[in-house]
Amino acid sequence: MAPTEETLKIQGMTCAACANRIEKGLSRMDGVEKANVNFALETSTVVYDPQLVSTKDVTEKIEKLGYHVIQDKAEFDVAGMTCAACAARIEKRLGRMDGVTSAAVNFALETLTVVYDSGRTGPAEMAAAAKKMGFDLIPKTDGSEKIDHKEQEIQRQTRKFIFSAILTLPLLWTMVAHFEFTSFIYLPAFLMNPWVQLALATPVQFIIGAQFYKGAFNALRSKSANMDVLVALGTSAAYFYSLFLTFEWMNAGSTGEPELYFEASAVILTLILLGKLFEVRAKGKTSQAIQKLLGLQAKTARVLKDGVEQDIPIEQVATGDIIIVKPGEKIPVDGEIVAGQSAIDESMITGESIPIDKAVGHSVIGATINKNGSLQIKATNVGRDSALSQIVKVVEEAQGSKADIQRLADKISGVFVPIVVGIAVVTFFVWYFAVMPGDFRSALIPTISILVIACPCALGLATPTSIMAGSGRAAEMGMLFKGGEHLENTRSIDTVVLDKTGTVTKGEPALTDVIATEGFAERDVLELAASAETQSEHPLAQAIVTGVRERGIALLEPKTFKALPGYGIEAEVAGKHVLVGTRKLMGSRDIALQNIEPTMEDMENEGKTAMLIAIDGNLAGVIAVADTVKETSKEAIKRLRDLGLDVIMLTGDNRHTAEAIGRQVGLSHVIAEVLPEEKSGKIQELQERGKKVAMVGDGINDAPALALADIGMAIGTGTDIAIEAADITLMRGDLNSVADAIIMSRKTMRNIKQNLFFAFFYNTIGIPIAALGLLAPWVAGAAMAFSSVSVVLNALRLQRVKLD
Repeated sequence: MAPTEETLKIQGMTCAACANRIEKGLSRMDGVEKANVNFALETSTVVYDPQLVSTKDVTEKIEKLGYHVIQDKAEFDVAGMTCAACAARIEKRLGRMDGVTSAAVNFALETLTVVYDSGRTGPAEMAAAAKKMGFDLIPKTDGSEKIDHKEQEIQRQTRKFIFSAILTLPLLWTMVAHFEFTSFIYLPAFLMNPWVQLALATPVQFIIGAQFYKGAFNALRSKSANMDVLVALGTSAAYFYSLFLTFEWMNAGSTGEPELYFEASAVILTLILLGKLFEVRAKGKTSQAIQKLLGLQAKTARVLKDGVEQDIPIEQVATGDIIIVKPGEKIPVDGEIVAGQSAIDESMITGESIPIDKAVGHSVIGATINKNGSLQIKATNVGRDSALSQIVKVVEEAQGSKADIQRLADKISGVFVPIVVGIAVVTFFVWYFAVMPGDFRSALIPTISILVIACPCALGLATPTSIMAGSGRAAEMGMLFKGGEHLENTRSIDTVVLDKTGTVTKGEPALTDVIATEGFAERDVLELAASAETQSEHPLAQAIVTGVRERGIALLEPKTFKALPGYGIEAEVAGKHVLVGTRKLMGSRDIALQNIEPTMEDMENEGKTAMLIAIDGNLAGVIAVADTVKETSKEAIKRLRDLGLDVIMLTGDNRHTAEAIGRQVGLSHVIAEVLPEEKSGKIQELQERGKKVAMVGDGINDAPALALADIGMAIGTGTDIAIEAADITLMRGDLNSVADAIIMSRKTMRNIKQNLFFAFFYNTIGIPIAALGLLAPWVAGAAMAFSSVSVVLNALRLQRVKLD
């Protein structure tokens, strides 16, 4: 077969080194003959053997390297699916379409996501292909319309069940005649008349059962089989055999009462409908996370235009609008405070329970609550660009994606139905020719029971419902899993690598210590040093100024100021000559350090930056500034170690500072003095030693390491969360989120395994029992309906998970 040449548009390259990295990664793939990346055009041309590699493989490799292949994506609601085999058929058919990179169906959500090349195909062609298989693709809209769609489905199923139940109850009553222990129950004689039973059963079989016949026909037409085939075969066998016996009874002179099975087919269909109704309602609950998120958004905003306040719909707010938010109100959109100050409750977005004080210049997130101050906010992100919309998008993508364990279940579901039909046929012949020779009725009953009880619905629901519930609950607690596969893979992590700045520490320097020498007051030292530093733009200078102001000390205006690069600063404040800086600065001015050196060394060993202050030529004291450790870091790292994880801190800081921070948080394994471009190499070294590595960083500077790690976690707060940089985004600036994400992953996978065990165990036990003739068809129908509902209810337990 001739090699295939594909040109892909790539997003995320920042330099020629990125292009070289992609070329190198693609060239190492089996089947790739040539890879050429054009950095200027942001494209990659790949020549490959289509028998060994596909466009999807190439795309996944580029994504794994931390870059994004630009393709179109279409999302649909799917109508007409009855089991996991239907989902597998849709995926298989659309996946083979020219231009389609991937097609993923979430049976539990009844959604389809297709990644494709718009130059070769489009949504209309996909909808037409699905229509031929008997399914309707409905383009996805906003959440409210989707909820209406689900409500309509619940109402439709409810009406059908009521109609079916009314006709089935009299037939169910006739079943009392089949058992000696219920013979005391009064049974009207007319209900035993075959014509009455036929009149009751026929509407159920062909009106209520029409959906199963239609589904079975479409499945067989496309050379596959699904749940509808099993139900249609099983109930039709019972109905038409009873119809045959009815005509036989009529020809025999209508004497006696034949043993009919109209009630079996009607009861089976009614119970399946009941199971479907419970299932639809339960599945609706698994997607409540998205509904809750959508419900957080304010409906209107108070906008200030030409000095007049106007209440307008949230959809009409534009970037740059000034919005008035009063105490107790929701902040409508993402923005920046331009007037006022207040405490903001961000718990609904970040999971952080303590309100955060914010003032002019601070960013705020839409859907959070203004607690106690009036604010004027300039809108920065509105509509689909808002943080809340991005969170909803990530949760929807995670719930619609597939974990590897689900792909295995889907493969089994795809071949399960034909196998079951084969077992049922063999069972019939064994009974008819060996167990009860010539007894058609005795052979038919176990055959019907096998066809009904073996429905693979529970198997198809086992994984997606757990992923939906687990990822939704995680989102409520401030953890955004980018896909189901990441929710699965996180549980296998054994090593957590933490970036220091902004992850273990707060990410900004703060004034920590001040020591005045003899003859100087601590307040005077702080006042003069901070006043001198007001003219400096250096981060350490700003930390001193902020720290002194927080202590309530008023600052003075320096008369003169001079920056001394590499040394410090020199200024005149209130008639006094002030120097702030290094040992070199003091040495150049012949200022004796006296006995301050040991104090400075102690500070530096603690990871602090020490600066000397001299006033009028005399050493006045030393000030220390440090990037302080977050209050929760030590506790969070202990939690990670208690989970059996090896925790490592990776930083570009000098070894003394890094080791000092490590001691504060209880970390003995610290890798220091690592350049940003070298971090990914350290991750690779750990992986080569067989470690499953999670990298935790800010999601921007650590992008290469995040992309290379088995799981990348971006930790941050507010609208700066690096959703595209990592597999998991942790909304809170708190390392406890890392432990929470790992625990959530483990609990979700445990839940999935419980579901799969129950689904496999149910079929493994149920089919042999049915084959032995020990299971009545109506009992098989009830058991099949119960199995699907029980799997969904087990998954719903994840919505109440607590991680304390």
